[in-house]
Amino acid sequence: MSKTFRIAVLPGDGIGPEVMAEAHKVLSRVEARFGVAFEKQECLVGGAAIDAKGHALPPETIQECEQADAILFGSVGGPKWESLPPDAQPERAALLPLRKHFQLFANLRPALCFAELTHASPVREAIIEGGFDVLCVRELTGGLYFGQPKFTREEGDDIIAVDTMGYKKSEIERIARVAFEAAKGRGGTLTSIDKANVLENGVLWRKTVTAMAAEYPEVQLSHLYVDNAAMQLIRNPKGFDVILAENLFGDILSDEMAMIAGSLGMLPSASLGVRETAHGRFGLFEPSGGTAPDIAGKGIANPIAQIMSAAMMLRYALGLPEAADVIEQAVRSVIRDGLRTGDIYSEGTKKVRTSEMGGAIASKI
Repeated sequence: MSKTFRIAVLPGDGIGPEVMAEAHKVLSRVEARFGVAFEKQECLVGGAAIDAKGHALPPETIQECEQADAILFGSVGGPKWESLPPDAQPERAALLPLRKHFQLFANLRPALCFAELTHASPVREAIIEGGFDVLCVRELTGGLYFGQPKFTREEGDDIIAVDTMGYKKSEIERIARVAFEAAKGRGGTLTSIDKANVLENGVLWRKTVTAMAAEYPEVQLSHLYVDNAAMQLIRNPKGFDVILAENLFGDILSDEMAMIAGSLGMLPSASLGVRETAHGRFGLFEPSGGTAPDIAGKGIANPIAQIMSAAMMLRYALGLPEAADVIEQAVRSVIRDGLRTGDIYSEGTKKVRTSEMGGAIASKI
């Protein structure tokens, strides 16, 4: 009897449903090859949920996610909903509450630049010759995004807006352990990012991570201030292996890493929670890019990030590392074959549509 896994599928807005359809193709091939079954329940989220239910994260969506082994997420938001009050907009009213509700504290965001795609990077090819592979481990439930107090109010004739950036030692230890373990299984080097020369929480961050390094003698730890890290990532991205950062810094640096890699359409992410399942760790798996409303509905979006997010789901949440490896190898094979969506196209390769790219990857499973 095959293993059955329950997946909450939240396609979202813009190109979300288009690229999610290609992930479904790939997962169907995984079912056939590995003798497993994916019980997928599609749920409304983001702008689509606002239009249908009046709220970006309906209670029934949360309920389905609670019953699932993992969440496969598309992306949310777009110009249509930008006129709503900030707290009602898709990004703030759907994604952040999901992270908080499920305590998704660890964001794993790989920046993988294939050797065949270095031309797509804005960085000179001489710097990234042969490609690179960097993993950003970002703390996801603390810092400025969640700290209290948080408010905007009038003060006399002026207006003040306040966000609070705070971290507990236990929160730093929790995310640092994820980063050290990741570095131990990769190249053995970890770069921790902070602003300890200015911020009190930066001092605690550096002190805590340094103390934890004694538990991981096989990992070489170094520290960088966030502004210097931003420069060094452009100067020599191949010099990094695993990067550890708090919420805001990780958000910014992982986007920079994605751009250096060439296209957001190539890069997946995993947001892992505190809850462990029978197969792995519960989490939300999504592309690093957004809804791309300018190309939505045109059938030209790159589905690779969504497909690779599904591979991360298999690896971290469902305990199927071999299936994840096969998906990643299929993506590499298709890239070697010269198939390209528009965002990574270059002369001499074959430009394909979203469905063609997804179908080609699925055929390799």
